[in-house]
Order: sequence, then structure tokens, then C-alpha cells
Amino acid sequence: MQLEKFSYDNKIVRDFGIATLVWGIIGMTVGLLIATQLFKPIMNMGSQYTTFGRIRPLHTNAVIFAFVGNAIFMGVYYSLQRLLKARMFSDVLSKIHFWGWQLIIVSAVITLPLGFTTSHEYAELEWPIDIAITIIWVIFGVNMFGTIIKRRERHLYVAIWFYIATFVTIAVLHIVNSFELPISFMKSYYVYAGVQDALVQWWYGHNAVAFFLTTPYLGLMYYFLPKMANRPIYSYKLSILHFWSLIFLYIWAGPHHLLYSSLPGWAQSLGVAFSIMLIAPSWGGMINGLLTLRGAWDKVREDVTLKFMVVALTAYGMATFEGPMLSLKQINGVAHFTDWIIAHVHVGALGWNGFLTFGVMYWLIPRIYKTELYSKKLASFHFWIGTLGILFYAVPMYWAGFTQGLMWKEFTPEGLLKYPNFLSTTLQIIPMHVLRAIGGALYLTGVIAMAYNLGKTMLQGKLVANESAEAMPLPVIIDDSAPGDKAWHRVLERKPMRFMVIALIVILIGGVVEMMPTFTIQSNVPTIASVKPYTGLELQGRDLYIREGCVNCHTQTVRPFRSETERYGEYSKAGEFVYDHPFLWGSKRTGPDLHRIGGKYSDSWHYNHLMDPTSMSPGSIMPPYPWLIEQQLDISTTPSKIRAMQTLGVPYPAGYDLKVNEDLKIQAEKIALDLIQNNIKVKSDREIIAVIAYLQRMGTDIKANKEKIPSNQ
Repeated sequence: MQLEKFSYDNKIVRDFGIATLVWGIIGMTVGLLIATQLFKPIMNMGSQYTTFGRIRPLHTNAVIFAFVGNAIFMGVYYSLQRLLKARMFSDVLSKIHFWGWQLIIVSAVITLPLGFTTSHEYAELEWPIDIAITIIWVIFGVNMFGTIIKRRERHLYVAIWFYIATFVTIAVLHIVNSFELPISFMKSYYVYAGVQDALVQWWYGHNAVAFFLTTPYLGLMYYFLPKMANRPIYSYKLSILHFWSLIFLYIWAGPHHLLYSSLPGWAQSLGVAFSIMLIAPSWGGMINGLLTLRGAWDKVREDVTLKFMVVALTAYGMATFEGPMLSLKQINGVAHFTDWIIAHVHVGALGWNGFLTFGVMYWLIPRIYKTELYSKKLASFHFWIGTLGILFYAVPMYWAGFTQGLMWKEFTPEGLLKYPNFLSTTLQIIPMHVLRAIGGALYLTGVIAMAYNLGKTMLQGKLVANESAEAMPLPVIIDDSAPGDKAWHRVLERKPMRFMVIALIVILIGGVVEMMPTFTIQSNVPTIASVKPYTGLELQGRDLYIREGCVNCHTQTVRPFRSETERYGEYSKAGEFVYDHPFLWGSKRTGPDLHRIGGKYSDSWHYNHLMDPTSMSPGSIMPPYPWLIEQQLDISTTPSKIRAMQTLGVPYPAGYDLKVNEDLKIQAEKIALDLIQNNIKVKSDREIIAVIAYLQRMGTDIKANKEKIPSNQ
């Protein structure tokens, strides 16, 4: 049979590579900015658009979906064509995919600082952007599967298995987690509430890490590592076991983010059990990668790309061992809500995703430009300063996490909290945050050096936009008589659509089993008669709280620990959140928990605290919010918000939307009058009034500990 001539599209690979560099530098620079705000709040430059709460999600989205996302597409478009011996299905779809993805990222850069956010972690973008993400993801899928169908290779290599699982799982996660009821062009409410919303969010959030930051990168590892080492992957059988066990087990682990919360206990236990089991397939992948390099350690010492890959695999092993350990309740009870989790996440992000991306780019860019890397010494400098940056970042955050977890729980011999003021812990860990920022700066320096190095590499070479290739066409009639070809997995590797369907079923099992009882069995989320819907003013205040990103620093769930009930009040119940669209339990305590803050302080305390946090809490790292007193509350949206809540099942009286603003003004006037009695003159139509109303409502629907706490907490 005659060889067919065709060409690989390297231009799309180059485009995604450049985007990876640009967004990597931008995303990490924003990360460094918010890191400095945790010891120097003035670094927000006094602007409402650059506060920690608003740009922290910009950092996470830029690093995850812009830097890592573009790196995934760069690696997939390069490796897929060569593994399948076929050009991408459509050059037009490739271009739409590229530019569509960049426009989505630009929309995030614009909307998140403006305060347009859903507050769901890693899914903060509002509903029009969610629709755009869906369209672009489908275009990517059509292009990928179109290429698979017209392939010239009979079997799908292991890397492609991970690409397929990534595509189908991210599609399911995004669709299920994006069920929102639009209120206006850039405002929506999640259809889920409270406990149900928390379960869906962390089913999504954990598996966004699993199927966006892990499975596609494992696919890249399985392709690029053997290429770099010029050796076959260590074990084909281990690859099969690794793939199927990983995608089945990962999807169950989300509830370990909600331990000791008001999520049903059985769901928490499932999350713990499957998290522990995840160690086996995760380490199976790491071992398969590292053992591929057996006998090649001399080459590792000489080749900087392999150094990056070895550290990446090591970081993957560390992170995937620590994750299951953190899901153990005894450890989680100390570590959750602390900087320990920040360290854990960044070991994976900086080590696994970052270093693997760097290794791939140093190997790939010179090849598509048919030249040598501009400077191996500069690449080596990047490796060492990047490694040093990871250490300076992670070690202080581990130390800070241990400090927080232990200080929060420590009692005196008399049985009193040793550190009743949350702020005392915050002040204790400020030096660690300074070191973390230094680590981030070192890491960013390495990335800038890489951008310079690869830029010079591109300039000294010339892009081979259409790389010539030839291969045998795939025969129409497949001969199954070859030895070993009747093995079940070898057969499955020739059936891409069947493979996709089976992968889809495997990842759906865990999600269905965990979520269906919580959504269908009413007793799993019991109601509390005293819990009432928010007033119009409180609802508006809650939306301002979301806009400012307060959930990025404050949690709203008190766990059933003596240390927490002594500090915050009665532990949180599932029935208290039934009208919360979305839930706001948070995942990090940079500041104290706020669920029981209602009624603990006066209106004037909240006003002064928002205007100048240090006036109420000396040494506070919370930024001031002067614009809340300057900006008028937009009450034109209140009726539509009430109608939306009624649609979602919140029991407002029929026709309440028509008179809600009357009640809103009455409540606002009362708060403004109370402030005047404390010598604070502020108009009742200011945003700060609504925020105070919401803060004073929190946690007051059930009988809670109303004992006053020190004013500097």
C-alpha cells in the first residue's frame, strides 16, 4: 500500500505556546500582587478593582484556564497529530478554538475585577461566559474526535485515553455546575442552594483539579517523557490500570472538601474512602513515568527538559499523597481553612503543572522552529530558581498552616481559648506570607527568563508551519488475527467512540451516587421553621458581599469543634442554608468565620470596620472599602431578584416583588438612623447600608451564642 503524504499544523501549536507564556506571566504577576496584599493591604493601590477579594479569582482563572489551559492545548495539538499520523481535522476549527479561548480569558480579565462573579471557586465566570466556554469546548471536541476518526494509526496510544477522558469529564462538570438562573446580562443565581450547592461545587471544584490539572497533563507526560528520554513507557499494563482506576476513583473524592460541614455524613465518608484509594492509581502514574527513565539518569543530569519532568513527577507524587492524607478527618480538622491547603495546592500547581509545562516547551519550541535552544544555561538557571521558588513558597505556607491550625485550637489549663482573637494568629504568620511572596517572585523570574529564552529561540529559527509527513493509510478492513490484538483493551483502543462512552459511564457513576440522594431525599437537608428568606435589603447586601469577593477570605460555616463554637457560636446546620443561592461556606480563613456575626457588633462597628479595618482591629490586613459609602445602591434589580428567588423555590409572598423596595427603604432608614445616633452620617441609599444589613442578619435565624466577642477579633 502506498504511503500518503500530509502535513502537521505547527502554527496552532506555536500560537497556543505563545499564549501560554503571555498568560503565565500575567497570571503569576497577579498572584504575586495578591500575595503582597496579605501583609501590605495598601498594595491594592486604593482601588476597588484590585482588592484581594476581586482579583484572587482572576489569579486562579488566569493560571488554571489561561496558563495551564493553553499549555494543554499546545501539547494536545502537537502530540495528537503525531500519535494519529494525521493533521488536525479542521484548521478553521483550530483557529476558532484558539481565538475563542483567548477571548474567554480576556472576558475574565475584564469582568472579575469589576465584581461580576458567581462566587463558585474555579467557576466564578458569569453565565454568558459559561455559554461561550461550552461552545469553544465543543469545537475543541469536534476537532479532536474528527482527527481521531480520520487517523492513520490503528490503536489509540495511552496519552489519547487521557485526552478523551478530559474532554468528556470537563464537559459534564461544566454543564452540571453551571445551572444558573440569569437575572441580568452579568448576574445570575445558582439553581442549587445551601448543602446541595456545596456538594455540586466541590464535586466540580475537586474534579476540575482532577480532569483539567491532572488527566491532560498525564497524557502529556505519557507522550513527551518517552520522547525526551528516547525510551518506551515503562509498562503498558500499568498504563491501563492507572487510567481506568484514576478516572473512576477521582470523581468520588469531592466531599473531602466539606468534612465537618453540614453535608450528610455518608457523603463525607464516601469522599474520604475514595480519596484514600486514589493514592494507588496516582502513584501508579508517577512510578510509570519515573521508571521510564531507568538507566537514563546520566541523560537526566545533562538534559534540562528531563530535570523539569523529574521534578514535575515528584511534585505530582507528593501532592497526590498529601491530598488523601488531608482527607483523613483527624488531619483535616487541623489543616482545613489554613495555609496548609495553599501549600498543598501550589506544590501541585507550581511543581506538577508548571514544571511539566516548562519541560515540554523547552523541548517542543526548538523542534517546530528547526533550531537549537537559544541558551541551555538560561534554561538551567530557570530550573534552579524555579525549584528554589517552590521551596520558598511551600515551606512557609506549611509552617503558617501548622501555626494557624494549632493556635485556633489551643486552650489554656483553665479551659479558655488561649488565642480568642483571630487577629493574633493572622499577625503571627505575616513573616511566612512575606517569604511566600519572595518564593513567588523567584518562580516568576524563572518564567520571565524562559519567555526571553524561547523568544530568542524563535527569532533564530524559522517556524515550520506545515511540517511534512507520510504514513500508511488506515485499512478499511481490520485484521484481528495478529497475536494479542484480541485482548479486550487492544480492541477498545481501536473503537474511539465506544472508548469515549465507556469513559463517560465510568466518571458518571460516582457523581450520580453521591448527588442523587441529596437532591431526591428530603430528609437529607432538613428544614428549620425559624429560617426565613432574606429581606430585599439583605439580599442586595449579600450580592455586594459576593461582588467584593469576601468569601475568598471569610468562611460562613462553623464546624462542630469546641474551639469553633467557643470562638464563633453554635455550629452550622444544613437547614440554615436552604435559601442561599449560592452557598458561601468558603474554603480559606484569612479572616474569621462570619456565620454567627449577626448581632454581635453594632451597626456603627461594622461601618467603621469597613471604612478603616484597623480602627476596630489594629494590625488587620483587611483593606478598607470607602466606595461602599460613595456608591448608591441599585435597587432597580431588587424585584427581578425576588422573582428569581421565587422561581428557585424561596417562599416569598405572591406579589412581594412589587413592594419589596418599599420594605427595603424602611429597613435602610432604620440602619441609617442608628448610625446617626452614633454620630455617623450616611445616606440610607448607600451600598454600605445593604452590606451592614446582610452582616447583621447572618446566623440569627436560630438561637445562637450572642455573647459579645472582643472588638479586635
